[in-house]
Amino acid sequence: MLAIESTCDETAAAVLSPSGQIFGQCIATQEALHERFGGVVPEIAARAHLERIIPVVHSALDQAGVPGNSLTAIAVADRPGLAGSLLVGVTAAKSLAIAWNTPLVAINHLHAHLFACLMGSTEADDFRQPCGGSIDDLPDSTIDRLVEKFYPTVGLIVSGGHTSLYHCRTPLDLDYLGGTIDDAAGEAFDKVAAMLGLDFPGGVEVARLAQRGNPDAFQFPRSMIRDQKDNFSFSGLKTAVRYAITGPGRQDFSSIHLSEQTKADLCASFEAAVVDVLVEKSRRAVRRLDAGHLLVGGGVAANRRLREQFSRAAESDGFQLHIAPQQLCTDNAVMGAIAWQKIDRGEFADLDLDITPGLQRGF
Repeated sequence: MLAIESTCDETAAAVLSPSGQIFGQCIATQEALHERFGGVVPEIAARAHLERIIPVVHSALDQAGVPGNSLTAIAVADRPGLAGSLLVGVTAAKSLAIAWNTPLVAINHLHAHLFACLMGSTEADDFRQPCGGSIDDLPDSTIDRLVEKFYPTVGLIVSGGHTSLYHCRTPLDLDYLGGTIDDAAGEAFDKVAAMLGLDFPGGVEVARLAQRGNPDAFQFPRSMIRDQKDNFSFSGLKTAVRYAITGPGRQDFSSIHLSEQTKADLCASFEAAVVDVLVEKSRRAVRRLDAGHLLVGGGVAANRRLREQFSRAAESDGFQLHIAPQQLCTDNAVMGAIAWQKIDRGEFADLDLDITPGLQRGF
């Protein structure tokens, strides 16, 4: 199967076996294009996808040594994401499906992020890395075994655009528990980075500085942590960081000069506040639903403090933690392996498939 990902600013394609083995993959990043703007510009992202989508697909197919007309299916993320970016990926997938007379599968980008957690299991070592050999000789039971073991479960998606909790009955059947009512966690990371004048991508720079800082230096709020519902809020925390930098009533960050240690302490204290809320809300959902497992996926799942605190919580509470491998936290096409679940159900998309950019409950 060929999987295509273009929901935001990564153009990616991968050729995957039914067991999830990677026979070819390619990712074209856009960091250099968006760096001077301090964030992703949707129009620029869409134009870059348009230029790169076909070369990326060809690269993945060439690595795999698989002709396009021999594929079982073509999978593409049709939701959620930036409208222009999604449109490029979906249009390319539909065009290739017509050209190669191949079935089309629509996948949810968020579901795929959680599915990537299966590839972090120690039982999945046989398909986490690119492999050789014949696709026809591969077992198709590896993912099915992991699905039976992990589900039902609680899933947390934490990224630049999303912070959501789900009760996952299967990889495809998710009940929305709650999510951010304002900024996503990753968005808050990026905005704090902008306040501090850090390089792009901001979230990575905040995490890097935080490693040298004191997480107790600033007493930032743990927003909604006492609220028994599963919603999150990070806008107030972002404002608290702003006041810690400038003081109330000041708008000009350019006139503020902070020492490197103060910046590190701000980053560490902010990061600790975000992580505390994410961990506490997630472990509370696991206890309430009597789930034995927790899946954590999305770009912010690569954060070291987040991974450490979740590991401690899992050991303390006795649940099994499955965080996506570092290389599969950010957007990629390998997590498109979830499409095999839809193929097994016979759930194929029509060629009039349209995009669904916004996040809707139930997805």
